[in-house]
Amino acid sequence: MSPVRLPASPLPSLQVIRLGAAEVPLLQRFFDANPAYFVAVHGEPALPHEAHEEIHGEVPADFSYSEKLVIGYRQTDGELAAMASLIVDLLSEHVWHIGLFIVASARHGNGDARRLHDGLEQWAAAQGAQWLRLGVVQGNARAERFWAACGYTQMRLREGLQMGQRTNSVRVMVKPLAGGSFDDYLARVPRDRPEGG
Repeated sequence: MSPVRLPASPLPSLQVIRLGAAEVPLLQRFFDANPAYFVAVHGEPALPHEAHEEIHGEVPADFSYSEKLVIGYRQTDGELAAMASLIVDLLSEHVWHIGLFIVASARHGNGDARRLHDGLEQWAAAQGAQWLRLGVVQGNARAERFWAACGYTQMRLREGLQMGQRTNSVRVMVKPLAGGSFDDYLARVPRDRPEGG
């Protein structure tokens, strides 16, 4: 399978770039400047190795997938305005997983996050994605509201996950992009059945 091409930015002032080893410092600066996600989910700001782990971290060995992609939305000053990590064909063909999606705090509340997400969704669908999947920490109310407003539905609750200083419950949420039923999705990804079976 050829590598997935990068999406276009729905915000003309931003350039989409692939984040690799050379961009670890850039991504770390973004994480350090925008700690809200890490404080809400980990109970502390981003650790010094967070960007390295995001870019170089491996998908669990027992998970099938085609490609891991970490992208940044770069401003004209060279710094990041947002980032997203995606795993293509996670657990099943045509299931794309959004591992992390962070928009700079200064851009919250003006619609940028929704426009960037919608651009990702349209791009993924054009690349063959039939489902988008993600996990949102229960109690991270802003994120829960955002993903529900974007059309995601909870499939399963995974409890007791250690994330930084916190033990969290994670809502596994899914959005169909090609009209498929949730029964069809769960047949493809039985891991996400509500009973965990």
